[in-house]
Amino acid sequence: MRISFPDGFLWGAAGSAHQTEGNNVASDFWALEHRPGVLPERSGDACDGYHRWREDLDIVRDLGLTAYRFSVEWARVEPAEGEFSAAVLAHYRRLIEGCLGRGLTPVVTLHHFTSPLWFQKAGGWRAPEAAGRFRRYVRAVLPILGGVEWVCTINEPNMLAMMAGISRGAGEREENAAGALPPPDREVADALIAAHRAAREELAGTGPKSGWTVANQNFEAAGGAEAERDAWAWPREDRFLDVAADDDFVGVQAYTRVLVGRDGALPVPAGARRTLMGWEFYPEALGGAVRHTAARVPGVPILVTENGIATADDAERVEYTTGALEGLHAAMADGADVRGYLHWSLLDNYEWGSWRPTFGLVAVDRRTFARTVKPSARWLGGVARAGGLP
Repeated sequence: MRISFPDGFLWGAAGSAHQTEGNNVASDFWALEHRPGVLPERSGDACDGYHRWREDLDIVRDLGLTAYRFSVEWARVEPAEGEFSAAVLAHYRRLIEGCLGRGLTPVVTLHHFTSPLWFQKAGGWRAPEAAGRFRRYVRAVLPILGGVEWVCTINEPNMLAMMAGISRGAGEREENAAGALPPPDREVADALIAAHRAAREELAGTGPKSGWTVANQNFEAAGGAEAERDAWAWPREDRFLDVAADDDFVGVQAYTRVLVGRDGALPVPAGARRTLMGWEFYPEALGGAVRHTAARVPGVPILVTENGIATADDAERVEYTTGALEGLHAAMADGADVRGYLHWSLLDNYEWGSWRPTFGLVAVDRRTFARTVKPSARWLGGVARAGGLP
């Protein structure tokens, strides 16, 4: 039996500036990487995507995919406060035009985890001026967004706020999915919500649909702990979904699940199959995340902006993605309004401190930057061309 997706459904792949471009030297994360003893590996040249974007777009097009998600790097656009680079804005405009010229739908993210170092030194998201600073940056980017239909304001604000909670001493990071982290820093969460709304105000009436993406953790109650699960989920996920109730769309990003018991998040079950991230192998995550999001913010269109697996076994990537797409289709058959699926990631890229977890449909030689298309990429391209799974 064939599993078919609607006509016009977007099929694509995703990446982010810091993880692929290389030498993002004015960002807060670059500074963190170069702080002794903090992270095991640095981004360095990354995938040299800042210069090789044409080749990457050619790969996306030639595979038969129809969309590409990438981020504009705030630290490049505004390397010093109030100083905007016309050359960098022109670069990102060429990238947008490169998508459009190849028949690809660009999905543009304005903030994907990294901020300018000057922003962090000025108080970051805790500064009273944070939302206004982000609004000013968004206003600078607006002129290059002609022809863009989808704009993600902020990527995974719940993750940003949870990591801020750790930096403020709310708890230690455990080897588990993001949903097992300590609760978000409330001050940072409030600022991100304000920044998102400011960005939406700037984008209103300019053409693109706008929304933000949420790290969906598929919180599941263990041993009858439904009330504890709901209390655990609200600050870590549901609050951020609720913000999207009036948005043009919401981005769903799902990889695994988190079991919640009476005392909070539980470890990955003993003997469970794991990915290179240490997460439980759980293809059902996507369908569950879409169902939860559709129920939480009914009427808001959904775009799957990330889903994938860190694995060295490319056949396992196909296995995982097949299960994820089956679950996605079932959720859509039950009424979820999903407009597209963007696989994370196009390239094997820098995973926030390590090069070991390989999510990519395309391998990248760390020395020469040569791209090698994996069988999983050709398989996903075949799914896109056919409009579904056989």
